[in-house]
Amino acid sequence: MTRSQFTSYALFLFSAFSFSQEIALLKYNGGGDWYANPTALPNLIEFCNKNIHTTLKDKPETVETGSSDIFQYPFIHMTGHGNVFFSETEAENLRNYLLSGGFLHVDDNYGMAPFFKKEIAKVFPDKTLMEVPVNHPIFNQTYKFPNGIPKIHEHDGEPPQALGIFDNNRLILLFTYETDLGDGWEDPEVHKDPEDVRQIALQMGANIIQYAFEN
Repeated sequence: MTRSQFTSYALFLFSAFSFSQEIALLKYNGGGDWYANPTALPNLIEFCNKNIHTTLKDKPETVETGSSDIFQYPFIHMTGHGNVFFSETEAENLRNYLLSGGFLHVDDNYGMAPFFKKEIAKVFPDKTLMEVPVNHPIFNQTYKFPNGIPKIHEHDGEPPQALGIFDNNRLILLFTYETDLGDGWEDPEVHKDPEDVRQIALQMGANIIQYAFEN
């Protein structure tokens, strides 16, 4: 299959599933713990269904980077602490997914950043991660974050960052760093974050879901 044929096929798949009310967790290669924070997405789904009136399935699916199944999901979440590796085929599949209307949220669970940044260059050799400005719509959905991405879990004392990749002004990939939103989405007893901090994390997560489904 040529690249143009694959792109056409990707567009067909994505349009066919464009009204899907499912989200997925990305299973990637390289040895990193892609399965980290197991209670995070179910809790975020429950929050979104209750507070922003989504009708997401209760449990997220798991999808592999190189699978055509990724085109079934308007929103894919990626997390972990360690190594990430994309083959050239996986990188092309992920690129086609994102350029066809998909959205990837990558939440560094501490330690992922150097590996992810190296691999995302395979996906978009002509694009770079850019700071997402605080006036971007993703911070102004149902919940307002005038100061940008919130700090949820402390690691190295660095400020939280929201970095993104854009295509024709559409944010197609959001990389959240030194914030650990997923820790705040987890069950309260896992990280023992105060309830107000958990609510902030869930609200920011709801904004990301809302933006991904509406753009």
